[in-house]
Amino acid sequence: MSTQHLWLRCEKKEFERRSALTPTTAKKLIDAGFQISVERDEQRIFDDVEFEAVGCTLVDNSSWPTAPTDALIIGLKELPASQEPLPHTHIQFAHCYKRQAGWSSVLARFHKGGGTLYDLEFLTDATGRRVAAFGYHAGFAGAAAGALALAARRSGEKLGHLEPYENETAMIEGVKNTLGGSAKGVKALVIGALGRCGRGAVDLFRKIGLSEDDILKWDMAETAKGGPFQEILDVDIFVNCIYLSSFIPPFLGKDQIIAAGQNRRLSVVVDVSCDTTNPFNPIPIYSINTTFSEPTVPVDLGQDLPLLSVISIDHLPTLLPREASEQFSNDLLPSLLELPRRKTKRVWTDAEKLFHEKQKEAIAAEGL
Repeated sequence: MSTQHLWLRCEKKEFERRSALTPTTAKKLIDAGFQISVERDEQRIFDDVEFEAVGCTLVDNSSWPTAPTDALIIGLKELPASQEPLPHTHIQFAHCYKRQAGWSSVLARFHKGGGTLYDLEFLTDATGRRVAAFGYHAGFAGAAAGALALAARRSGEKLGHLEPYENETAMIEGVKNTLGGSAKGVKALVIGALGRCGRGAVDLFRKIGLSEDDILKWDMAETAKGGPFQEILDVDIFVNCIYLSSFIPPFLGKDQIIAAGQNRRLSVVVDVSCDTTNPFNPIPIYSINTTFSEPTVPVDLGQDLPLLSVISIDHLPTLLPREASEQFSNDLLPSLLELPRRKTKRVWTDAEKLFHEKQKEAIAAEGL
């Protein structure tokens, strides 16, 4: 069997510091017989020398298009928009299987180049659970960003540029200090509280000082009656952590918010799920993703109503880049070790089957 070649590409999304591979997981792959190429990247949380020290081969930044076609290109976030054909096999979050904006043009690039996409979001175990996900850290970081936005609002300011934290402890202390030492008295509602993402949000709220009674933990049972939900307007921070796969009634709507007038308590909505361009978005009160440099967007409610801000950053875990990367890459490792046998291993055969199904839809949509 020939040596399996994995090529870790750099991330081009602004402020993205996470990595699909870490020096720890790269070493385990090398020990298992893999060849690992790592693109030099000053933005990545791990220094190039950390990868070099465990036996990886360093290559030029953004050089993956010239990699041997038998090298599997691994990354996290989507590739920059382009019409260039993709002849390689890519492992990444492509954000194109749920008909997000531009979905068909992304998949058309693989059709034109003959490449394959293994979408990280759809690598699942035998029970249908994702083998690796950033959910916990997304919820944890999203709740932190929401608390920071609330503190800024109470000071009559807009939340400024968000910077990554060294670790969870630093994040917790930083948020508590911004809130004046504790978040006691703040009330929050988390929808999707039983999932990885929701658990992360709930944990952050606990650790910054919210009382248990002030953390409303909703999941499918609480939302079964269908939205919109008045209860969302009665908290300071609402965090959406659901995994959206089909239409559901909106949780919150502009008319509902406007009707509440001056009596609304809600100040910050954190849409961790970030289905901004999904036609089934259950929070249809905003239309753009926010960024680390501009973390919030105001909801257009007209004049004379209290400000309502939305955080819709689609890579929140990069606020904790080292811890999030280590957790995710370690969870992904058992599946990566099966790559040399991907034509027979279920996690990869299922992912390839789904790719071909979605690509067929894209070909029809693009008229190819």
